[in-house]
Amino acid sequence: MATVPASPPDDTTAEEPWADFRRALLDDGILLTTGVDGIYGRSDVYESVVAAVDRLSAAAGADLGAVNLRFPPVMPWATFEKNGYLESFPDQMGSVHSFRGTEREHAELLRRTEAHEDRGPLLTTTDIVLCPAACHALYPTQSGTLPVGGAQFEIFGYCFRHEPSTDPFRMQSFRMHEFVHLGTPESARAHRDEWIGRGLDVLTGLGLEAEAVVANDPFFGRPGRMLAANQRFEELKYELVVPVFSTRRPTAVSSSNCHLDHFSRPFGIDTADGELAHTACFGFGVDRITLALLDRYGTHPAGWPAGVRSVLWP
Repeated sequence: MATVPASPPDDTTAEEPWADFRRALLDDGILLTTGVDGIYGRSDVYESVVAAVDRLSAAAGADLGAVNLRFPPVMPWATFEKNGYLESFPDQMGSVHSFRGTEREHAELLRRTEAHEDRGPLLTTTDIVLCPAACHALYPTQSGTLPVGGAQFEIFGYCFRHEPSTDPFRMQSFRMHEFVHLGTPESARAHRDEWIGRGLDVLTGLGLEAEAVVANDPFFGRPGRMLAANQRFEELKYELVVPVFSTRRPTAVSSSNCHLDHFSRPFGIDTADGELAHTACFGFGVDRITLALLDRYGTHPAGWPAGVRSVLWP
């Protein structure tokens, strides 16, 4: 007969598993608090590691001849309305608002601000939102017919997801370096699979204990649970995870995704043979990889193992 494990003691004072790591980051000035969970200032030490990780990310796909693009950290609502993000992740979105009122309404806005009251009714939604993924701004620019063999793009940029947390790995504003393929269903799957290996090579080359696991996105609501189950069943998403903190908690630092025709359908992207294109992307979580290195080797990169330093700063 199976025994039921005893419940852990109800210790409401227990610290979160990342508490020591976060404390070290703040005490050593690697990150700076801003008063909002998941939004940090970054030191030059932190940014030096970010720059090195980003360089390694770019080098991993240097042989592909991908078109290198950069987009701003905001995108049009029109794109947001078409790409399905609002339906799937409304709780993570960030809409940009502005004030367009009268002088009297401005005075009321100031009064509410001073009184810490809700300012929302006095603000107006603009025609832009914060970009949730680096590749999302790409797809509307590719409407039409792709060349034979499809197209490859390399994109680096800031992303935003409203997931406030004291866990440093769950920044609300973070950077991704992505390699995106648009082509046939077969070539999109091949891109997804190939980049799992390329990504693992980068991470293990830094001494991180990385592995690829089938995953799903955090779709919203009851329909979202069905989407998540289907995503896992079809193995459309893989995450590259590394153990962090003293608890060795697996945490995703990169992901490789097949989107099927999710982005090509609303934006009218076809293959050279006239079929709807399929898309795939691999994203290096530049900030999360940086944090994984700081967690593993400490907050003073000058003292990291020589082999790791030689990879980051040859």
